[in-house]
Amino acid sequence: MANNRNNKNGNGRVINDQSSMNSYIKSICDIMRRDKTKGALQYIPELTWMMFLRILDEKEQDEELKCKAVGKTFTPSLKEPYRWRDWGDPNGKKRNQLQQEGKLGDFLNFINNDLIPHLKSFQNNPGATVKQRIISQIFRRLEKTQIASERNLLDVLDKVHHLTSENIDETHQFPLSQIYEGLLQKMGEKNNDGGQFFTPREIIRAMIRAAKPTITKNGKLTTFYDPCCGTGGFLAETYTYLTGPNQNPTATEIDYLKHEAFWGADDSDDAFAICLANLFLHDIDFPHIGLKNTLSGRPTYLELFNEAPSQFNYIFTNPPFGGKEGEDAKANFIYKTGNTQILFMQHIIDHLKDGGTCAMVIDEGVLFRTNETAFVQTKRKLLEDCNLWCIVSLPQNVFINAGASSKTNLLFFTKGKSTEKIWYYDLSDIKVLKKSPFTIDKFDDFLMRLNSKKVEDKISEKSWYVDIEKIKKKNYDLKAVNPNIKEKEIPPTEELIKIIEESQIKINESLQKLKEIK
Repeated sequence: MANNRNNKNGNGRVINDQSSMNSYIKSICDIMRRDKTKGALQYIPELTWMMFLRILDEKEQDEELKCKAVGKTFTPSLKEPYRWRDWGDPNGKKRNQLQQEGKLGDFLNFINNDLIPHLKSFQNNPGATVKQRIISQIFRRLEKTQIASERNLLDVLDKVHHLTSENIDETHQFPLSQIYEGLLQKMGEKNNDGGQFFTPREIIRAMIRAAKPTITKNGKLTTFYDPCCGTGGFLAETYTYLTGPNQNPTATEIDYLKHEAFWGADDSDDAFAICLANLFLHDIDFPHIGLKNTLSGRPTYLELFNEAPSQFNYIFTNPPFGGKEGEDAKANFIYKTGNTQILFMQHIIDHLKDGGTCAMVIDEGVLFRTNETAFVQTKRKLLEDCNLWCIVSLPQNVFINAGASSKTNLLFFTKGKSTEKIWYYDLSDIKVLKKSPFTIDKFDDFLMRLNSKKVEDKISEKSWYVDIEKIKKKNYDLKAVNPNIKEKEIPPTEELIKIIEESQIKINESLQKLKEIK
């Protein structure tokens, strides 16, 4: 991105960490709350389209300069007066023109009746570029800005305009894409199925580090898929990992990652637009995302998902908890059930290439349920078709800030070889609260033991192996039960009676004091 520190906004504010970014975003949301956008489910989609157009314009200005330097022709996605620099910039030509005319409401009218319809129109243009098709999908459900006050809208745009690489402190290597860290968490808190929208980034990063994906495998470029991608967290973090420190991808590999590697699907209209913008912010220029019900196959919009591979090298995902599917979804699977997670597990196994690896979040109930045939059959298929090499038992409230309290586990498996034994790691003893969320450092010992080549390092108070024959005898109950945790001994009857009597004496004394006060 462009990197001059002229600070055209004149406010001099440089954002240098996640806390200052969250604070700055909150100041934008505070302006929106003056208007009709009262909650996260309203202001996140609004900020999404603004941020997308802001960064699109900055990227295209950079791309134009590079093309000029080598004598190439550059064709922009948007032309005057629809570029951010024309109307979003406080000094933009279109904005100045409208303000000089001095008619209250002219700017709001331009946004609602000119800009937004123009951006949506690319959907019906057969000659539209990939970026133009992405633009049309981000705006597909937007009829007008939710901000009714022109003054409030201008104030928000001015603040969004400041969110540029010029005002991000590079010395902290703080990417602009981290705007979404706090925002999507807020969206999850307000949604009954928040886990679908926001999987904590610490969990995603640990899953990816454990799976250790690569851009090539056996000399061939690899593909990445999330069948219920929500707002794109797994895909975005995979790109960040593959282009991060010590990876050293070539220019050709980076171009491949930007345009061909990442595929996903989701059936939420709200998540779809945010996902496209989020991945674009993470430098994935062509996210192959389909708007459809993955399990039933019922499509809404698949143009960006066209020519998807039938199988993938890596699947990183968090299927929705507690969902129930109808007969149309059940018909697509061998083992019939309405349970969403069991159907997704079958879908994932079928869509993994031989040698392909999956890391997924799963509700613990799925692991220990043996009273329904489809659950047992699917887990048997998992163990026969894949090497389930690791299960991590997570603490109870890992998803508490995403509006879910389910007890969850992480599954890691590779297709093509059956399971002989499973390595378990137990993190369930860690206390997680809203104000003390789960952090990635809690995975340090797990990752160290996982990556060790010494067998003795795999065994500890928190980790152990279970042979597949033992699991078969338990009718494919896969729940992690730490054999190293000793059950608390119940005191002898006489000791229990003494404890109760002493407690009763203290209660009586407290009651007497209260009566005296009264």
